[in-house]
Amino acid sequence: MTRRAVVLLVMLCACVAPAAAYLKLGTRQNGQLITLKFNRMPIRYFVTNRDVSAVTAPQLRDAVGRAFASWSGVPDVTISSEFVGFTGANPQSGDSANVLGFVNRPDLDRVLGSTSFIVDTVTGETLEADIFFNSTFAWSAAPAGEAQRQDIESIALHEVGHLLGLGHSMIGETELFGGGRRVIAAEAVMFPIAFTAGTLNRVPRADDIAGISDIYGTEAFRREKGSITGRVTKNGTGIVGAHVTAFNPANGKMVAGFTLSQDGTFTIAGLDPGPHVLRVEPLDDAEIGSFLDTPLPIDINFKPAFYSKLVTVPRGGNSASVAITVVAK
Repeated sequence: MTRRAVVLLVMLCACVAPAAAYLKLGTRQNGQLITLKFNRMPIRYFVTNRDVSAVTAPQLRDAVGRAFASWSGVPDVTISSEFVGFTGANPQSGDSANVLGFVNRPDLDRVLGSTSFIVDTVTGETLEADIFFNSTFAWSAAPAGEAQRQDIESIALHEVGHLLGLGHSMIGETELFGGGRRVIAAEAVMFPIAFTAGTLNRVPRADDIAGISDIYGTEAFRREKGSITGRVTKNGTGIVGAHVTAFNPANGKMVAGFTLSQDGTFTIAGLDPGPHVLRVEPLDDAEIGSFLDTPLPIDINFKPAFYSKLVTVPRGGNSASVAITVVAK
């Protein structure tokens, strides 16, 4: 088995489109998806020593530190981090350092932040990760946020989620506005479209928590939580790219997943024990490339559907397999 490193890139856009699930970043090895994660703790990182308007380097360091703390504060996860110091180096792959900082990228006029990785494609271990925040935008480190400025802690929380191995969630809604789209609701900090400038989004939601716990969860997490597996089909054939949401009516939590294989199978992990409502929808109101690899043969020609029964999630186990049939539009 040959070990090699590859560079991956994930971006957060200022405007794209809606839909809904936590998605883990990964690499394929011999047909198997290997989840990306840091295997060694603490994650040691540097912050660039450059200020931008309204945000100093120390303020950026503090915001990034709070973002890391929000993820490591999720119960029953094995995440820790350590700020090493300030650096004059840019966030760039290949220097063997995890660097976060501002970079002026006016050419990326829709990108607020971006995370890049160097990973071991055999083990899935993240060897290096870098985050840049686009200083072309107006930023704020104010405790209550500032109108017309992007909140650096909110965007740092999203990007650090990528650094830890989370892909984009689709639990959110947007609307057309001013030639683009704006977010009107999001139940995940990993939603790929930022709220309007001045809005805070500093707390991981149920979908985020389930995702980060699935990657870094302890044995206590695996004993207490459960999962749902199933298959989505149309005319007897599996659907690729269907979005499946599990809603817990007892506490209002929503956690979601995708069918990413030809047979239409899905798994939603990190769920609280008890009954859940399952809903399936196509990705027909989103820019699919923001959420899933576009080479996948995504099927959007079907109507949203609910599973006809409540699905009970067992503590520390998996539900009986669920078969959901949808019909063409």
